[in-house]
Amino acid sequence: MASTTSSSANLKNYALVTLAYWGFTITDGALRMLVLLYFNKIGYTPLQIASLFLFYEVFGIVTNFLGGWIGSQFGLKVTLYTGIGLQIFSLVMLSWLNPNWVQWVAVLYVMVAQAFSGIAKDLTKMSTKSAIRLVVPQDAQSSLFKWVAVLTGSKNALKGVGFFVGSAILALFGFVNALLIMAGGLFLIMFTGLMLPKGMGKIKKKVKFSQLFSKSKEINILSAARFFLFGSRDVWFVVALPVFLRESLGWSFYQVGGFLACWVIGYGIIQFLAPTLIQRFGSGRPPQSQTIQFWTFTLTAVPCAIALALQIGLPANLVIIGGLLIFGVVFAFNSAVHSYLVLAFTDDDKVALNVGFYYMANSGGRLAGTVLSGLVYQFSGLVGCLWTSAFFVLAAALVSLKLPNPKPSQNIAWKAGDGD
Repeated sequence: MASTTSSSANLKNYALVTLAYWGFTITDGALRMLVLLYFNKIGYTPLQIASLFLFYEVFGIVTNFLGGWIGSQFGLKVTLYTGIGLQIFSLVMLSWLNPNWVQWVAVLYVMVAQAFSGIAKDLTKMSTKSAIRLVVPQDAQSSLFKWVAVLTGSKNALKGVGFFVGSAILALFGFVNALLIMAGGLFLIMFTGLMLPKGMGKIKKKVKFSQLFSKSKEINILSAARFFLFGSRDVWFVVALPVFLRESLGWSFYQVGGFLACWVIGYGIIQFLAPTLIQRFGSGRPPQSQTIQFWTFTLTAVPCAIALALQIGLPANLVIIGGLLIFGVVFAFNSAVHSYLVLAFTDDDKVALNVGFYYMANSGGRLAGTVLSGLVYQFSGLVGCLWTSAFFVLAAALVSLKLPNPKPSQNIAWKAGDGD
């Protein structure tokens, strides 16, 4: 009876955490598209647009570094809903932007608002990913890999929905009204926090600040690979690709937002299916170091092929659409296996600290990718961004060669054939 009650509570907590994360994710994707398309429309250069996201990524790095420590001291519920509250503040702050301000004031104002959004995003993500490790028991019948894939896959699918929502409400309601609509929706999501336990993720003993730097070899290697992996995506996806579609190919707001939304949704679906596909076509064992090495080296070839196809003059529309589909599938497998391995290498009492550190590396890669996306595109175009992406993926693949396999005791909750 006690076991049944515990399982029911875990499922309820999983559902509440996931619901909160879903609501946040839609606004996060929509906000990115709103800012990108709106400022492109009023004449900002790719590098200027990239600078608008600079604080978003910088403060994401700081948040991930400190967020794990804060979550372990005060509980993941506190960090999760603080993140959602900060996103509401960021949306309202952006709605006060005055188009008559001089450009440097407007840029600085948006950067500060995006800083709050960056803190919000990484507090929410760190809290949610850590909470999953706590609500899936080590002796659970279901697979940790599958639960993580469900959360991560659905998150990315909804971020794609957010891209489309952002484009649509910008066209329908304008910049200010779109921001206020999203802030109102997130405010309603805040009420889910009333049903979560107070001490989720809080550890009894105090963690010294110096322990934030003390990570296992596995976490350090995985974090370094994550830095280059996500830098490889954002260096051409964040600024360069939407601007290229809008300016070089003449796509409308709806076309740009809809296409990127479909790509991210498809990417999320592949992440969701990754455990089943790896089980069916692989050995049926939990992902090992060889798994991530295979998928990362495979990904290296994709941006190279897209760049070469554009350089020899193949139709840009077909190359971009086809290339993005392949890139999305291979990248999704990489991301799904990464998300599993960081939890497989982590003990329960260190989950918030290690996940926070790991996603700090993720934010660092996104920062590098975002800045380079605007900088390289402005001077070398989309092809230059693609070659930079290939270099980043190769670096991630080489780093992953040093990653050991999880110990048998760490392969918790992966059981082939569970059917969950």
